Amino acid sequence: MEITFLGAAGTVTGSKYLLETDGARVLVDCGLFQGHRELRLRNREPFPVDPASLDAVVLTHAHLDHAGYLPVLARDGFRGPVLCTPATAALCEVLLMDSANLQEEEAQYAAREGYSKHHPPLPLYTVRDAERALGLLRGVPWGEDHALPGGIRFRYAPAGHISGASTVRMEAGGKTILFSGDLGRPGDPLLPDPAPVEGAADYLLIESTYGDRMHYPGDPEIELAAVVNRTVRDGGVVLIPAFAVGRAQILMYHLHQLKKSGRIPGVPVFLDSPMASTATRIFFEHAEAHHLSREEAAEVSASAQPADTVSESKRIGRMHYPRIILSASGMATGGRVLHHLKALAPDEKNTVLFAGYQAGGTRGAQMVGGARQVKIHGHRVEVNCRVEVLDGLSAHADYMEMLGWLETFPAAPERTFIVHGEPGPADRFRHRIEERLGWACTVPQHGERVGL
Repeated sequence: MEITFLGAAGTVTGSKYLLETDGARVLVDCGLFQGHRELRLRNREPFPVDPASLDAVVLTHAHLDHAGYLPVLARDGFRGPVLCTPATAALCEVLLMDSANLQEEEAQYAAREGYSKHHPPLPLYTVRDAERALGLLRGVPWGEDHALPGGIRFRYAPAGHISGASTVRMEAGGKTILFSGDLGRPGDPLLPDPAPVEGAADYLLIESTYGDRMHYPGDPEIELAAVVNRTVRDGGVVLIPAFAVGRAQILMYHLHQLKKSGRIPGVPVFLDSPMASTATRIFFEHAEAHHLSREEAAEVSASAQPADTVSESKRIGRMHYPRIILSASGMATGGRVLHHLKALAPDEKNTVLFAGYQAGGTRGAQMVGGARQVKIHGHRVEVNCRVEVLDGLSAHADYMEMLGWLETFPAAPERTFIVHGEPGPADRFRHRIEERLGWACTVPQHGERVGL
């Protein structure tokens, strides 16, 4: 049995792990590379094995860096099942179609504006490719064993992070391999805690997004209230680039709590992302995936005004009074948030509030790093507004929280692979695991193939 690290090795994006036995080829996660151009170019490279030779894909969750490459795989010949939890399947329908639409629209826009280096500019995949991939989804619940070709079996358990996110416990060739996926934080107000590990594992793949840091220990609602109150007092707009799945919903929850308790003024909140609107509906429909009562879920759902059409989005942009806008994407890499950034970033009264991890090479990372200009749709935009970071809302566990989860293992794995992290955080997390738990750890390289 062998595993090949086809993504999320040396970086936080493009999660793909190819498990091969004598009788099967199974891909765990199928993510897009995002961020730096050299990483994004990997999306255009031929897949290392014939997609038609894959027996199945097993997804940990629906985020594009874990599921966004599925349309390419389906376009190029993969016809096996894509297995995931029901909530993940529902969210994939939203994310993949939105991603395909955005790619088609951006290719058309680039062709009209003439700012692409490619003639003609082409999307990575189309809506038709996404539809083909969605036809392969098969929802399976947490806590049950499921059979795959070649005698492989796997079981899902809750991972927190976003609705439906899971760890994957896989048995193959007499060995057990545990994939952490993206681990959420214990004590999240909406999502379940990552489930303790049941039984030993011979091998472990553990994420390391925040392998070198601890999250801000304060109350995120206090930070959020301070930003909103200051900006509204100055007559400005709070623009929050928000991941449509997960982050938008937790922000809606906190803003609702702040308004309900009178800690921020009753300015309008707009959810300017059709995908986020749909994801919110899906999130609250899957009652098994969150803590809220039906009444609480209804209140949070109604707390932000959706802008589902382009004309509604433009109307929000033309308003001349303080407001809060939640708009995708969370790293400001595409979507409607770019139009709001162009309008709002040059004005010092406004605040752009980032509420999640910003991968290197993204506009979000540039702005958080202090860039005074960013390039949007081929033009330079001045950044005179305040740029703030809300640290307390991360959907990823920090290194102490991940170590706490690792301590639920009944025994040390034979080998632990540190994945889904930039080189520095991944190596520091390796050192922390070795020092605290005494486990044998490896930080694999992109494309590395390891015999198990």
